[in-house]
Amino acid sequence: MKSRLEALKGKFIQIKQPSRDAISEAVPVEKTVNDIIANVRERGDTAVREYSLAFDKADVASFEVTEEEKLTAVADLDAQTRKDTEFAIANVRRFAEAQLKTILPLEIESLPGLHLGHRVIPIETVGCYVPGGRYPLLSAPVMTIVPARVAGCDQVIACLPPNAHPAMIAGCHLAGADRIFRVGGAQAIAAMAYGTETIPAVDKIVGPGNAFVNEAKRQVFGQVGIDQLAGPSEIFIVADETGNAAIIATDLLAQAEHDVRTRVGLVTTDRKLAEDVLKEVERQLEDLPTALVAGVAWNHYGEITVVEDEGTMVAYSDYIAAEHLQVHTRDPQATAKKLRNYGSLFIGELASVVYSDKCCGTNHTLPTMAAGRYTGGLWVGSYVKIVTHQWLDERGVAAVAPAAVRQSATEKLEGHRRAAALRLTPKQLASVGDCRQRPI
Repeated sequence: MKSRLEALKGKFIQIKQPSRDAISEAVPVEKTVNDIIANVRERGDTAVREYSLAFDKADVASFEVTEEEKLTAVADLDAQTRKDTEFAIANVRRFAEAQLKTILPLEIESLPGLHLGHRVIPIETVGCYVPGGRYPLLSAPVMTIVPARVAGCDQVIACLPPNAHPAMIAGCHLAGADRIFRVGGAQAIAAMAYGTETIPAVDKIVGPGNAFVNEAKRQVFGQVGIDQLAGPSEIFIVADETGNAAIIATDLLAQAEHDVRTRVGLVTTDRKLAEDVLKEVERQLEDLPTALVAGVAWNHYGEITVVEDEGTMVAYSDYIAAEHLQVHTRDPQATAKKLRNYGSLFIGELASVVYSDKCCGTNHTLPTMAAGRYTGGLWVGSYVKIVTHQWLDERGVAAVAPAAVRQSATEKLEGHRRAAALRLTPKQLASVGDCRQRPI
């Protein structure tokens, strides 16, 4: 069977190719992270303190942020910054509440006397990793903590690097974290997974981070749940000849300034637009204050691809499965309906990724590295469990037990056969017959 890309061979050309592969160039950190997790698991707070000093150059006397420190951080926020943060919190909460209303409990009577259903149960304790990052990303705690509160989790804790901007502590508090800890990196993930003298063990860990955080989440998965494994950020834009080169270039560079390994790209049916965007990106980089980051990302991982028609554009985009996908076409709503692989979709040139990144209400914690082919991003549903139940009366037993008896016998599982038969009356059991030696 042909790969997705092989199936498109001859239907596209690349005006600009990435010179590096963000996925294959991931830092090999498996052994280091394994050692960190084992050490934190064995030595608890002592190990966490040592790693904080080694990696963050922070000698942390007390990991947990006190109530007084939380209130001080909030009080020290610029008034407009606080209003904007609360605006973002309200929008994320509103959307999460609307999403939660779509996740309904279920009760059906599948057959007479056979009752099946499921319940929607919040995860008890959630750990939110809040990255320090290159900049103080005030939206980061909003995206992980607010949906947990809406879902009804009993306890929401937050961990952030000890050198994070104090405004990040304020963001965690305003978003609704019950407890906040000054612990970052893989040691924070290990502490939340196994617990220490100070930091409680959680049931699920959510939130993005660097390569060490990502690898730690991968290694502790099973002991705890995780949301996803996040790689470098991504933005792709699909566009036809109606696309605006200046807008497209601006949006690509806005995402590129996240990190030098950000993956950015344009897929278009129009050769002229592709060439115009290439020129416009170079022009904007001349006076972009974050060009030392965005320019490196563009030079190493930027991509412009020209395809022969809309069908190929959609297929190529679905192959990429970008974290953020913007649609700049003559009829963006129609194009959007044809797309299926992405983290979050931005329909029309007025819908910039930056609005979702900051405050419009959808979550910015999204799948990368083509994971959009099989999963969506963080949402209120990430914080609840859908668990099934069943109960039967005599009619239900009469309906399902005979088949269960026969199947158990066919599988040569005598204990199963006995358990299935036990609830039948002698008359019902006689009608099933002696099936202990049934052939497959």
